[in-house]
Amino acid sequence: MIFLVKLGQFLLSLSILIVLHEMGHFILARAFKTRVEKFYLFFDIKFSLFKKKIGETEYGIGWLPLGGYVKISGMIDESMDKEQMAQPPKPYEFRSKKAWQRLLIMLGGVLVNFVLAMVIYVMVFYTWGEKYVPNQNLQYGVMVDSLAGELGLQDGDRVLMLDGETIERWENIPGDIWLNDVQQITVERDGRLVNLEVDDEILPVLSRESVMIVPRIPFVISEVVVDYPAHEAGMKPGDRVVGLNGREIRFYDQFTNAMKNVKDEPISVRAIRDGKEMEFTMTSNEQGLIGVAPRLDTAFLFDVYEEVEIHYSFFQSIPAGLQKGYETTTKYLKSLEKLLKPKKYKAHESLGGFITIGSIFPSTWDWQSFWNLTAFLSIMLAIMNLLPIPALDGGHVMFLLFEIISGRKPGDKFMEYAQLVGMMLLIALLLYANLNDVIGLFNK
Repeated sequence: MIFLVKLGQFLLSLSILIVLHEMGHFILARAFKTRVEKFYLFFDIKFSLFKKKIGETEYGIGWLPLGGYVKISGMIDESMDKEQMAQPPKPYEFRSKKAWQRLLIMLGGVLVNFVLAMVIYVMVFYTWGEKYVPNQNLQYGVMVDSLAGELGLQDGDRVLMLDGETIERWENIPGDIWLNDVQQITVERDGRLVNLEVDDEILPVLSRESVMIVPRIPFVISEVVVDYPAHEAGMKPGDRVVGLNGREIRFYDQFTNAMKNVKDEPISVRAIRDGKEMEFTMTSNEQGLIGVAPRLDTAFLFDVYEEVEIHYSFFQSIPAGLQKGYETTTKYLKSLEKLLKPKKYKAHESLGGFITIGSIFPSTWDWQSFWNLTAFLSIMLAIMNLLPIPALDGGHVMFLLFEIISGRKPGDKFMEYAQLVGMMLLIALLLYANLNDVIGLFNK
C-alpha cells in the first residue's frame, strides 16, 4: 500500500511537470506560427495508449514514462526525422524561424518549470503557511549517527553555528555542512561552547551518504513488533520508556546506546503508561533488539519543542515563495557543482534514478508535501534541461547562442550527429542512475 501511494504521487507529479514543460515549448512555437506535429505525455515508441488529432497536432499518452515531447516541424530532435529535413524549408517550420525565435521556443519549457515552482511555493505558503521548530528551541540538543560522530558531534549537542553563522532551522544543518564546505561547527556541550574543526576528508562522504542530525526526543514507542521480546512482555505503542536495568532513560539515543551492551541478555525496562510507571522484564534477541520503534513524526516534535507558526496573506506569500524558490535553486546548483569535482566528492556514486525520486514522496498522501516536492522537482527538471548536452534543451540553446553570436548556423548533418551523441549520453546516464538504485536496494 505504501508503495502504491508513493508511486501514485510520483506519477502525478511527473505528469504535471512533463505536460507543463512541453506546454512551454508548444505555446511559444505556436506564438511564432511554428507547426507542432505531436504533443505527448510519455514516449510512444511503436504504439501509444491514447491519441487524438486536433487541428495540426496529435495529442497523446505514450506507454514509456521516461518523459514526454513535442515534435516541432523542421527541427532535429529525438525523432531523428531525416526525411523531413531533406525537404526544402517551409515557412511554418522551426528551421525557417529567426534565431531568437527558435531560442525562445527552446527555452519555453525551462521557463515554465521555473515559473511553476515559484507559483507552487507561493500557493503552499498562502494555503498552509509555515510551521517549524527553530534550531534555538532545541533545548535537548540533537541525536546523531556514527557519520555525524566523525564530524565531532555527540548526542545532546546543541548545534549553534556553522562557520560563525547562526543556524535558524535545524533541518538545514546536514545539507549546509557539505554544500558550503563548512570548516567549523560551534556547539553547546554540557553548558560550554565547543568549536569542532571539520576534517576536509569527511565532507566528500557527506555528499553521497545520509547523515543523521535530528532533534533529541523522549523515547515514546510508536510501534511494537509482533513476536519480539517487547511485544511478549506486554509493551504497547504510546508507552514512554524512562529506565533500563535501573538506569534512568530520558531520550531514545540513551536507550539505543544502553542496549548495545545487553545483547541476548535479560533486561528490565521501565515505562510510563497513562501516568503510571510500569516495569517489563524480557530478554533481548541476539542482535540486542526488543522490537520497538520511537515516535519521530512531526506532530510529536511539535509536542516536545516550541514551534513557530506563520500565516501568510496572499500578498505576503509572494515574496516568501520567491525567496523559497531562489534558495532551492541555489542549493541545487551547489549540489551539481560537486558533480563537477568527481575525484573529491564522488557525488556521482549517490546519483539516483526513478526509485530514488519516488522514495522521497511521503508514505501517506500529503498534499502539502506533494506540492513542495513537485516544486523542487520542477526546479531540478529546469536546471537539468539547461545542461549544454545535445538532445536536451540546453544543447539546442548552446548551438542557437553560437549562431546568434557568430552569425553561422551549424549544419544539419552536424546537428544530427550531435543529437545522436547527446541521446547516447542521456541513455547512459539514465541507466547508470537507475542501476545505482537497484544496487542500493540489494545493499539495504
